[in-house]
Amino acid sequence: MVSDKIRQFLNSWKNGVIEIGKVYVDGGDYKKCAENFLSAHYAFDIEDVLFKPTFTKEVIFRNNKDDALSYFVKGSIEEDNGFALKPWESIDLVEVNSIEEDSLTIAMGTFNFKPVNQDVITLVAFTFLLIEDKNSFKIKVHHSSPIIT
Repeated sequence: MVSDKIRQFLNSWKNGVIEIGKVYVDGGDYKKCAENFLSAHYAFDIEDVLFKPTFTKEVIFRNNKDDALSYFVKGSIEEDNGFALKPWESIDLVEVNSIEEDSLTIAMGTFNFKPVNQDVITLVAFTFLLIEDKNSFKIKVHHSSPIIT
């Protein structure tokens, strides 16, 4: 059974990705929004993080905050298109499984990503290893990939 705390975190994560795209479309400071998202959801500010984003081919891993920011909002890495800038109309949690043992918390599941004004839905599998920081979760390991059907 998946705890409410894990579900709340996953909902916060997906809503944060959608929010970055909304701020971008509205002409706001989407980079600052993405920096806040990363600080709230990833452990980059407190310890090492391993991050394998969904759509990477040349620079596969983004294990520091600047490279993760580049992935979400187009930055210094040439292949980055701004994953969060798509923008996404909805990100729906389809399935989630979890393991909670002592100080170990892992969530694994799938999200459906639907871009604004498009009928295409991309199914993405994810694994998040979560740590607790100040009574909330942060991602220490993130691995995600599209499910090709």
